[in-house]
Amino acid sequence: MQLPCNIIPQDDGRCGWYESLPAPAPAIPLQGNVKADWVVLGAGLAGLAAARRLAELQPDKQIALIEARRVGFGAAGRNSGFMIDLPHDLTSHSYTGAREADFRQICLNRGAIDFMRNIVTRNNIECDWQENGKLHGAVEPHGIKALEAFAKGLSALNEPYEQLDGEAMKRLTGTSFYKAGLHAPGAVLVQPAALARGLGATLPENVQLYEDSPVRNIQLAAIHTLATDQGKITTPKLILANNAYAAQFGQLGLKGRILPVYTYGSLTRPLSAEEQATLGGEERWGLIPADPMGTTVRRLGNGRICIRNSFTYNPSVSASAQRLKRALASHQHSFEKRFPMLPKVTLEYTWGGALCVSRNGGAPFGQIRPGVFSALCQNGLGLTRGTISGKLIAEYALGVQSELLDYMLLQPQPQSNPPEPILGIGVRSTLAWKEWQAGTER
Repeated sequence: MQLPCNIIPQDDGRCGWYESLPAPAPAIPLQGNVKADWVVLGAGLAGLAAARRLAELQPDKQIALIEARRVGFGAAGRNSGFMIDLPHDLTSHSYTGAREADFRQICLNRGAIDFMRNIVTRNNIECDWQENGKLHGAVEPHGIKALEAFAKGLSALNEPYEQLDGEAMKRLTGTSFYKAGLHAPGAVLVQPAALARGLGATLPENVQLYEDSPVRNIQLAAIHTLATDQGKITTPKLILANNAYAAQFGQLGLKGRILPVYTYGSLTRPLSAEEQATLGGEERWGLIPADPMGTTVRRLGNGRICIRNSFTYNPSVSASAQRLKRALASHQHSFEKRFPMLPKVTLEYTWGGALCVSRNGGAPFGQIRPGVFSALCQNGLGLTRGTISGKLIAEYALGVQSELLDYMLLQPQPQSNPPEPILGIGVRSTLAWKEWQAGTER
């Protein structure tokens, strides 16, 4: 079976997380003919976790991890840096859903955080790891109702939280924009590109990382062959961890089941000491909107503020200059509403990044062809869901049983979608309607 790889990662704007880091060491591309016991395609959070866990469980085997660009440049380094421990269903008005499914998701998310904490601590990875939890902020009456529904869901799960009024939100954030809020203590905040790069730099010795090596074609057989511009690699075992880019693989039943949906972020220039004093509030915090289609905000210890909003359906898995320009305008408007006391602060970086979602929140986890395993489709929980998917797919492939793996296997397979152009019309109109409904929350 031939799988042409016609869609590969693009630049998609200037990602502030990545570009504010020091330049990485030179890449090692895949060259010539190489053999490996395992190949992991995609060095995002799932791929990094899968390669590491394979190496831990089989230290005598050779594992190859292939990335089209540089580690941390792609979607793993383009999110808002929340390692969320609680349910985070983007299709729900309050992030929560059925109690048992939410409980399993919490266990999986916390398993990911524990796994990642151990790696970061053991390897001294500098990624601004902050265990301060997350804020939820509401502005409009419907946002406050969503926040109340979220609190009710957390109470049903016996999860701790603190409800905050407008004054408490102002003391924390420095802005009087939010009328109500909630603090949940379990989330971890990170610099996502620094985390991904640190994970790539500290892989076990029996993992070879190939960067700047876009795979152009995959031939599935008893021995699989992956071809790049400069070489080929053969392996009996392949793990797909290329997330939204796997949506092009119709031969594997993935096309029409997983959807590439883009979201966009901007990062300000560093605030001056005077501007930080004018803003007030805590030096570091991360806020998720009560309405999932609203605006996520992070204030960083380096004096920058991150704004994230806007969703588009991009089956090409790329963001045009025009879309980035519209996202920048939306971010500027959202920033000015929240921080009118900072009129001269500019947005220095703007970028897009691909989420991989399914209509029913399911994922094609497991073995999808002989010798081919899937750790795809994180449904908006890339840092935690990607990490635990990668760890567990390695354990699944090697027959290592656990309660977390049982939970992962209980998730549904992704629903099939209607054909294009009906699918595109439906997704785009749904996103536009939900963003309109978000109102001032955006």
